[in-house]
Amino acid sequence: MSGQPPAPGVRSLLRPARQATYEKVFAAAYTGLAVNALLAVACAPLLAALALVRDPLGSWPFFAVLSLVCAPALAGAFRCFAALGSGSTSVVRTFWNGYRRGAGRALAVWAAGAAAVSVLVLDATVVARTAWRPALVPFFATAVVLVVATVVALITLIAEPSEGPSEGPSEKPVRLRALVRPCLYLVVRRWYLAAANTVVLGLAVTVVLARPVPGLLLACAPLLYAVWATTRFVLAPMLPREAA
Repeated sequence: MSGQPPAPGVRSLLRPARQATYEKVFAAAYTGLAVNALLAVACAPLLAALALVRDPLGSWPFFAVLSLVCAPALAGAFRCFAALGSGSTSVVRTFWNGYRRGAGRALAVWAAGAAAVSVLVLDATVVARTAWRPALVPFFATAVVLVVATVVALITLIAEPSEGPSEGPSEKPVRLRALVRPCLYLVVRRWYLAAANTVVLGLAVTVVLARPVPGLLLACAPLLYAVWATTRFVLAPMLPREAA
């Protein structure tokens, strides 16, 4: 034992974390658990159907329609993530506020996206049985990724506390039609992030299909937060400077 004091680097590692760090960690954990529970409540009809139907893929038209309940729930979850970044921990009120305010536009976006993805998947299934498969299947797969990424981007904008890009507090929300082209452009510009988001969303859907209740109660919030954070990075040019 030399009795020499630890090096400065070692002292910094042994130093207890600040109180604010613990508060942020507990706030993030609480928000994640609360969002998972609120998603389970908001998506209860879909969870009940998944629990009763043995082959969800065989009844995909029914589940495509029933998935509409996910649209306002996703807007509410994204609103909670945005509020967490500003230091708010009132998860329940924030979730239902985002759910209520974004329900109409989120449902419209989700319905259009679900219809587009259904058509693209059906076309890809038909083309896959023909000689055009090597040329057209990648096209349909790319189109599905773009549709999914654009839908998520639009719902992310809908869930923003400012209710849209470059919008004053007394102005009306920007029309969805005016947001589609900028979102699509930014998604294509960061296509690799759109592909990563699609993989994460696919993982979330796979977990929920395999184990609906545990998957929604445990895995959804972390995966959706990763998708939301990545999408906000993609949409940074459309967000107010203080939000971005």
